[in-house]
Amino acid sequence: MELDWGNLPGYDDIKGFMANNRRKSQDDWNMIKETSAETLLGREMLKSRESGERSYGFRQIKSEESNKSVFVTQKGNVVGGGTYSVLNALSAYLRYLEGTARDDWQEVHDKLRASENRNGASFNALFGSALSLGIISRRRVHYEAIKYEKERKAGFLSPFGYSAATIAAAVEAVCSKEWYWILALRNQINNDGKQSTRIWRWNGFLIQYTVAGEDGPAVLLVHGFGAFGEHYRDNIYGLSSTGHRVWAITLLGFGKSEKPNIVYTELLWADLLRDFIVDVVGEPVHLVGNSIGGYIVAIVARVWNVLIKSIVLINSAGNVIPRNTSMSLSRQSDRKTSVATWLGSRIILFYLRLRIQELVKQCYPTKIERADDWLINEMLRASYDPGVPVVLESIFSFNLSIPLNYLLEDVKENVIIIQGMKDPISDSNATVAMLKEHCDGVIIKKIDAGHCPHDEVPELVNSIICDWIHRVESNILAGFSE
Repeated sequence: MELDWGNLPGYDDIKGFMANNRRKSQDDWNMIKETSAETLLGREMLKSRESGERSYGFRQIKSEESNKSVFVTQKGNVVGGGTYSVLNALSAYLRYLEGTARDDWQEVHDKLRASENRNGASFNALFGSALSLGIISRRRVHYEAIKYEKERKAGFLSPFGYSAATIAAAVEAVCSKEWYWILALRNQINNDGKQSTRIWRWNGFLIQYTVAGEDGPAVLLVHGFGAFGEHYRDNIYGLSSTGHRVWAITLLGFGKSEKPNIVYTELLWADLLRDFIVDVVGEPVHLVGNSIGGYIVAIVARVWNVLIKSIVLINSAGNVIPRNTSMSLSRQSDRKTSVATWLGSRIILFYLRLRIQELVKQCYPTKIERADDWLINEMLRASYDPGVPVVLESIFSFNLSIPLNYLLEDVKENVIIIQGMKDPISDSNATVAMLKEHCDGVIIKKIDAGHCPHDEVPELVNSIICDWIHRVESNILAGFSE
């Protein structure tokens, strides 16, 4: 290869570069990842109420287990060690219903109960890291689970399900992981050098994202509920071709990203965005969010404003309320599933599959042709992925009670809101009126579109975003020159 290597920099060159580099050091950025959105928001809200009676942080549990414990993390809640140790813990997990007098198996049973925040979620919580690290394979887990099931059923497998909840949890988890691994391998593409689809592993789960552009400010696009990164199909290249580096993420639980058996919350997705910015983008970004994605973006801006340069909210979810109204934060541990949520999610899924074309087209009142077969088919395809009903259960536990004006309070000078005035999901006129009254300094652009203006009128939205980013970047440069 013929490369122009340039001149080797001297000490003074490196010293000058380090002095002028505005990016945070990697150590500082990694420290940002150590505390969750739930903890930080809880602290902020406690300060605003001037009360220290209740802490929303996760309890830090010091492990008092012996050195022989199979649980290896600081909190003592993740299985690790060698393959034999993990297989031993798996045997204990599968045989939970039998009970045991063995101390090591009893430890697994205790951790299982503590990790079961919804049916079957304990398997990923306990064994997810061991699977990701390759200490034990997905196929070995499947083999051990089926072997034990046959032992319980005199050598036969029932067509009506498994005889123990732990067997079902293990089999469903590894089959789901195998499915998404194959899906990830199929969908890593490079589109003529314009953009590429890649996979990032977050907390052991596979996350798909698209990246385009080589120079310019960093822009991260976040989709709404039920959508995926490619919902920004005409924004990714449209923004990158005008001098921006663009990332479009597909959040955990949507599109072709993994859909594990966990409790999904807006705070979980905020933590995911934080880690994506730190680990993948590596510098402060202009965050763009649509619908629930806008609300998640606002949480990130409130809790980790060092990670953002500006935010763009497109028909964002969330309410605007007077500042003196009391607020509460729902902890993840409070969001338990029930028979009603289990049944409700299945009914909603059946209804969505039946009427998805009609529902999507209602969100595109100005250009209904943009709700084309590709978009409908991709949403329909994703609805049949393993784990979708679990994601839909989150609809019943969302807590958007923290108002947008509170979340935007510290960054309102760097916020622009693009509002499609024909949104069938919310009252746009009322939303705009409340934003103007309670969000001083926030810029609002009203446009003739529905709930997804970025896809319905992409050229107009791209123009607004480009002008906005140019304005923010100019202000940043002016601030440094002063």
